[in-house]
Order: sequence, then structure tokens, then C-alpha cells
Amino acid sequence: MKKLTEKTSLYNNLEKMSIHDILININKEDRKIAKIVNQSISEISELANIIFKKLSNGGRLFYIGSGTSGRLGILDASECPPTFGVSKNRVIGIISGGDAAIRSAVESAEDNIHQAWKDLKNYNITQKDVVIGISASGTTPYVIGGLKDCQKHNIYTGCITCNNDMPILQVSKSSIVLLVGPEFITGSTRMKAGTAQKMTLNMLSTSVMIKLGHVIDNKMVDMHINNDKLEERAVRMIQNMSNLKKGEVLALLKKHGSVRQVLNNI
Repeated sequence: MKKLTEKTSLYNNLEKMSIHDILININKEDRKIAKIVNQSISEISELANIIFKKLSNGGRLFYIGSGTSGRLGILDASECPPTFGVSKNRVIGIISGGDAAIRSAVESAEDNIHQAWKDLKNYNITQKDVVIGISASGTTPYVIGGLKDCQKHNIYTGCITCNNDMPILQVSKSSIVLLVGPEFITGSTRMKAGTAQKMTLNMLSTSVMIKLGHVIDNKMVDMHINNDKLEERAVRMIQNMSNLKKGEVLALLKKHGSVRQVLNNI
């Protein structure tokens, strides 16, 4: 089966378009993405519930991927500690080629079917954990090899992909398939496929963190307060949930260190 992500763009002669027309057409394609993600809500919910149960029992969430997909996993993982106050070892993103591949492409690294398991073993992965493979194509050897090895060790596996009937589905207990179709530039999966994956990762991690108790009402009460903007946000949160004045809030934040702890002590 030909990969949908590799099908020819619906648009021709891109270089002859004005910048305005290029942007209009990119946006036209992007508007399709949310509807496609919506079609997978049930599958996203199923995987989010598994992640919630694993993390509730002391497990961790791992993302493995290559190229854009790997970077998106690292992005989502890296944003969980400052946003929700969790340990940096609770949600972990791993990319083929290692940290160097975050900034510069290490394309050949994705062909190593054994490396992902080696990378996961560096974190002493166990059956308490869950591993999600992110691969737009659904054929990335690094990701497929890693998921296959996880299954051999009875570690729960899931995947996010943008093609049907691909090998990644055979090594994933929970699969999210986002059929975004041809890219604006043929094969450039950093575009629609990447956007769909990012949306899905946002949904997974955010829903899980809310259910784990890191949000009260609609507030990030466990966020790390490490700059002036976040301090101002923390002050507003506490003032909205109390009758305290700004000076009193700042003193309490200095004493207790987080919105949650302030709220617990007033």
C-alpha cells in the first residue's frame, strides 16, 4: 500500500505561486487537521487512560521517534515538568541519533532497529512503563524495533502514525492513525503530519496530567515558577482563588514555592 504521507501534493507549480497564495493553500490544508484528529478521539482516549493508569501506579511515559516525530515527542516531554510540576523523569522523549539529533538531522540513525531498546534500557525501563512510538510513515525501523522489543518484555506499547496498514501497527497495542493525506510539499511530513502529531501529544499529556491532579479548576497549580511572567500568573491564580493582596501572595509564594502549597496553607 502506498503511504498517504508520500502521495503527490494536491497543488502544482508551487514556485510559481505568490507568497500570499502559498500561505492560503497551506492554511487550507491545515484546516483539515483538527477534523481528522477528531475522528481518532476514541483511540486517543483509550491510550490516555492506559497512560493515566501506568503513571498512577508509579510508571513512566516514554516517547520514541526519529526526525520531526522524535523532536515532537521531546517537546511534549520537556514541557510537562514546567507546566505540571512533575519530575523530568516522568515523561521522557527519546530521539534516534541522541540529543544531537534534536537540532541537526541524523537521518541514518532511524534505520537502526536495535538502538531504541538500548536507549530505553538506559532508563531501566520496566513493565510499569508505557512506550509510544511516533512515526508519520509507520515504517521507521528505529521505532518499530523499539516497540517490538518492548512487547517482548511485556511493556505496553502505543503509536501515533499517519498511514494505515503499516508495520508499526503490528507492534502497538494501542494505535492512533491520523490520515491527514498528501502534504502541501510532497512528502514533507513536518507539515500536516507533524501538526496532527503535535495536537495528539498535547491531548494525551494534558488529559493525563489533569486526571493525575496537576490542575485545579483550570489552573496550572503545580507549574514551576521560574520567571517574572510565571510569577505574575501565579499571583493572579491565587488572587482569583482567595482574598489576598499581591504583596501577601508574593510573600507566601516565596515561603511555599508553588501555587498549590500556597492554597493549601491559606
